[in-house]
Amino acid sequence: MSNEPITLTAGDAEVTVLPGNGGRIGGLRVGGAELLRQGDRYGCFPMVPWCGRVREGRFRDGAVVHQLPLNAPPHAIHGTARDGAWRTARASRTEAVITYDLTEPWPYPGRVTQVVALAEDALTLTMSVETYESSFPAQIGWHPWFNRSLGGREVRIGFEPAWQEERGADHLPTGNRVDPEPGPWDDCFGMPGGVDVTLTWPEVLELRVASREEWVVVYDEQREAVCVEPQTGPPDGLNTLPRLVTPLEPLEATTTWSWRRL
Repeated sequence: MSNEPITLTAGDAEVTVLPGNGGRIGGLRVGGAELLRQGDRYGCFPMVPWCGRVREGRFRDGAVVHQLPLNAPPHAIHGTARDGAWRTARASRTEAVITYDLTEPWPYPGRVTQVVALAEDALTLTMSVETYESSFPAQIGWHPWFNRSLGGREVRIGFEPAWQEERGADHLPTGNRVDPEPGPWDDCFGMPGGVDVTLTWPEVLELRVASREEWVVVYDEQREAVCVEPQTGPPDGLNTLPRLVTPLEPLEATTTWSWRRL
């Protein structure tokens, strides 16, 4: 099938899926208000087959060291699937299923599937990575850019992480866990009970980002937007906490964004 844009609708919620632009969510409108920052690089893109930065673009799989392109020198960042064209497997009024076949510069064959499901009060994103050949380490995550201001109100970020991954001068975790520090952040946090972050635009909307995964990166250093990124491991996780994709066991993750009017 094609990779043309897909529009999903449920109640007064509308989602635009852009398979041809990295499989990203191009827009999420609730009651006509756009929640995601607009632009080809923004919206919400899938981070796969890794999340955040990989130190110097290198990761080890057994005795083999692989080198990835340094698209955020001196590191590699946010996977390869956001740079490719996905294809639509099927779509209905409220659900789209899109796929992406892993290819160079990622060294292993595999397929990524993303299911985008819209309800009147929630959006659920489910992603899986599977292989029928060599096993390989991977990560899954999402990188949404939520508009900082909505209806003239500035967003407030609410969450209670158990720890913060100490960030080194190279923007990568040092391996130490520290007590959560006040923002602004470009940091990874641990939530062992599952990711649970609330964005509140006072008197306008409350949006809850939830996932069964234990790691979330929060980025709020830009004036236009804030990012809440659920993921299956911390930055540089291909090296420090790899999740193995095998022919018998795919890697799967889900995040749900639910909202209510204030």
